[in-house]
Amino acid sequence: MTEAPAARLAAFLEQLEDARRARDVTVVVVTKFHPVELVRELAAAGHRHFGENRHPEARDKAEATTDLGLVWHFVGQLQRKKARQVARYADVLHSIDAIELVEALEGGEPGDERPVRDALVQVNLTDDPARGGVEPTGLEALAERVAASEALRLRGVMAVAPLGEEPGRAFERLATYAERVRRLDASADWISAGMSADWREALEHGATHLRIGTAITGNRAVGG
Repeated sequence: MTEAPAARLAAFLEQLEDARRARDVTVVVVTKFHPVELVRELAAAGHRHFGENRHPEARDKAEATTDLGLVWHFVGQLQRKKARQVARYADVLHSIDAIELVEALEGGEPGDERPVRDALVQVNLTDDPARGGVEPTGLEALAERVAASEALRLRGVMAVAPLGEEPGRAFERLATYAERVRRLDASADWISAGMSADWREALEHGATHLRIGTAITGNRAVGG
């Protein structure tokens, strides 16, 4: 018999309680490719933080669950042309990686409603400049721009561990980048890092937000 998502959630939170040593940690359940019914099931079990990485699916789920009082996190690459659309429903934007993206979020016509969104600066932990995230050399300039924006609230940093590298080493570097951002703004103390396969390593290096998919949701209904 397949274990229910609510049971997997409870089991994961029990593991987290054993590992986090009393530190506050937010679990963002990533529901990509899963139906909105799964979101409702986990919400009924008391969970409030959910994430998506594709705009159409994220928008539809957020609109279908407005009655639940959920916090929606957009954790995928944010396209400039869709940035303001995403900001209409996403409470937290995890992937701010360019000043041009900040400018796009500030755009619009005078009088447009512009809710202030929590924002994390995504850092590229690889040697590939084509991967998502700002290069570490540009971290402070981007963080300062986010902090100065009327559309965003600087919260900290986010990253994905590179394939082929021990996650702990990557997250150790991310912790140093997080400290650099905290020197600019002491309240920007969030670290979004760790997924189903490497959340323990992320936690060891200060993660405050874990982006967990299959460990809680089970195998995806379609896709990867």
